Amino acid sequence: MDDPPRIPRRRVLRGAVGAAGLAALGPLAAGCSTTPLTRAVPQAVERHLTPAEAWERLAVGNMHWVAGRLDHPDQTPERRRAVAAAQHPFATVLTCIDSRVTPETVFDQGVGDLFVVRTGAQTVDGLVTGSIEYGPLQDGTPLIVVLGHQNCGAVKAAVAAIESGRRPPGHLADVVEALRPAVEEARAQGGDTVDRAVHAQIRRTVTELRRDPALAPRIDRGGLGLVGAYYELASGRVSLLSTVGF
Repeated sequence: MDDPPRIPRRRVLRGAVGAAGLAALGPLAAGCSTTPLTRAVPQAVERHLTPAEAWERLAVGNMHWVAGRLDHPDQTPERRRAVAAAQHPFATVLTCIDSRVTPETVFDQGVGDLFVVRTGAQTVDGLVTGSIEYGPLQDGTPLIVVLGHQNCGAVKAAVAAIESGRRPPGHLADVVEALRPAVEEARAQGGDTVDRAVHAQIRRTVTELRRDPALAPRIDRGGLGLVGAYYELASGRVSLLSTVGF
């Protein structure tokens, strides 16, 4: 099985997290997808992960999921009590509402590890962007992941509505309008409109967040990274599409 695309190791190690943290990254460096990720890094240290280190941790967890050998970290009563007073997730994941895409499982993480924002086909508006901003601005979270996925129902519905000219009921029409630029871009390219639109939506969302006035300074200083990624439903594999701020 091929390893998920990842940041070159020399860049991952640029921001040291101590001997325990380097040991935790060992399985990925060795290309081992069945060795559990050792959770030896204290939470206080986790707050200082670089964007590349945060992505590396997610990539290792995804290898566990693909291989069917989940470590199930941070899912004990002790962990629950430890984070009851305060939380310091190391990444924010913006993804779809799809029931088959659950970030804590896909990346083999646990309680208090991730901020998760979910909308139809990872569409954004002011309220959603504010929710995404919360982690980096309020808690110093070093990574935002925009995770689109294969066979997206929201994108399918948007493609069908746009091609038929029929307005969907209720606020589903708002989702369609938010996805219209990605769908039109995909239709102009030809091929599988749905899959191309998913990829286009990932790219567009990453670009929009990169330009966000509140997030851009942190990205420019190297304290915040953006990742665009694509999830395959059957294999469980997350593919890296783009990075910003690494």
